[in-house]
Amino acid sequence: MGAGGEGWAVAATAVAAALLAPVVDRLAGGGWRRPRPAAMAAFALAGALLAGWAAATLGAPLWLSCALALVLLALAEVDRRTLALPDLVTLPLVAAGLAVAAALAPARWTDHVTGALAGFAALAAIGWGYARLRGREGLGLGDAKLLAAAGAWLGWQALPGVVTIAAAGALLAALAGRAFGRPLSATDPVPFGPTLALGFWLSWLYGPITIGW
Repeated sequence: MGAGGEGWAVAATAVAAALLAPVVDRLAGGGWRRPRPAAMAAFALAGALLAGWAAATLGAPLWLSCALALVLLALAEVDRRTLALPDLVTLPLVAAGLAVAAALAPARWTDHVTGALAGFAALAAIGWGYARLRGREGLGLGDAKLLAAAGAWLGWQALPGVVTIAAAGALLAALAGRAFGRPLSATDPVPFGPTLALGFWLSWLYGPITIGW
């Protein structure tokens, strides 16, 4: 795609991201309300930055990266606000990942199916074990479905890197919050969706990321 096409993709993604702001409000339980200019501007900036980032890498088709960026941006923001990831978005994202894999990498499609199943099973098992051990939920099934989506889009090979980035990001976010005076105890919930989305995005752009293995 030429420079002109990349510019159009960035601009279109920025506009789409701005229009996404009231949808995120709805998904976060706020109901339909008049769009907030500040929120729309922030989403537009985030969309433009993500699209520009995708344009600067050599990988998947830019339009596909821009669409994925919009979905991950919405999921990260909803989870940040509500500590929940809506099935209305995560489940179609799994199906879309399998469809994209079938179209772009049919020879590796089984890797993507395995990734979807393994991603869900891994976090669902961890969440179940934590709940049994501690008597309270630690990881929700929304996180497991988002990791299933990552496996569907990326293949099972990318899952260790996605989870490592997500865990490191969540830890850094918690430490940063404490450094800026936000009290944090062992029972305080920390949204995992935003950093899972980050690990998903980095692995989509750069391929499976290996960290120390």
